[in-house]
Amino acid sequence: MRRETPFFSIIVPTYNRPAQLGLCLTAISRLEYEPDRFEVIVVDDGSKMPLDAIIARFHGKLDVTLLTQQNSGPARARNTGAARAKGQFLAFTDDDCAPASSWLRKLAARFVQESEQIIAGRALNALPDNPYSTVSQTVSDYLMDYYNSQPDQARFCSGNNLAMPYSTFNAVGGYDTNFPLGAGEDREFSDRLLYHNYRLVYAPEIVVYHFHELTLCTFVRQHFNYGQGSLQFYQTRARRNNKPIMVESKSFYVNLLLYPFPREWGCRRIPLKALLALSQLANGVGHLWGRVRLNRRGCR
Repeated sequence: MRRETPFFSIIVPTYNRPAQLGLCLTAISRLEYEPDRFEVIVVDDGSKMPLDAIIARFHGKLDVTLLTQQNSGPARARNTGAARAKGQFLAFTDDDCAPASSWLRKLAARFVQESEQIIAGRALNALPDNPYSTVSQTVSDYLMDYYNSQPDQARFCSGNNLAMPYSTFNAVGGYDTNFPLGAGEDREFSDRLLYHNYRLVYAPEIVVYHFHELTLCTFVRQHFNYGQGSLQFYQTRARRNNKPIMVESKSFYVNLLLYPFPREWGCRRIPLKALLALSQLANGVGHLWGRVRLNRRGCR
């Protein structure tokens, strides 16, 4: 007897990026997958402009639901979407991502083989002419390669390309909403899944295209926030494991700066390497700022 096609609930948190959301939903409407075997739940995390008109463009093309919440960050938005999901499987992406047409089909093939696994896919930079977007994606690529060098025993998943059984998401309590910045919540969620002995698999053939438009200012702010998020992650992990705080080794950061750069960087290699160093400087400052804030609280 033929197995039933898996039903997915696609969850898309969004905040102040209506144009990118439109591209994301257009890509989802073109998925090579039975249209009655998936739904889309868009969670508006307190955007300044209403999104009803954008969602209305996809009525008749997608089974799409729009939920709204006060601005609380992507972690809470993903939980809000999951709470309304009808699917056996949850598939997460972000509003600035466009899933490849094969996205759900390849996820389904993985779940048919083993229904209890958690699948981390790959994000590809869709803005190669933007140096800030290029470097930020390179940092993300390094994390995926570093933590997932053994794909069947992966240790890191990003919420912009992630799928799992609905039951697993509920069992671990979803994302930690104490991470409001969109920084650190993915690492904490990955670590908690492994803590509860769930199996995380890296599947690089499952692709989304990342349209994360950055300027120098937003680039620095992003990596500053990553530094704060990393400190919060280390603290949360230490409390969960009842162990001292442990950060990454120096070789982790050295290897990041030496990470193989794409050939297409060409003559841009030196300025892009400089931006990579700037990203880690901003990350370090964010980490230190997080410590200062903690010390101030402790003195009150």
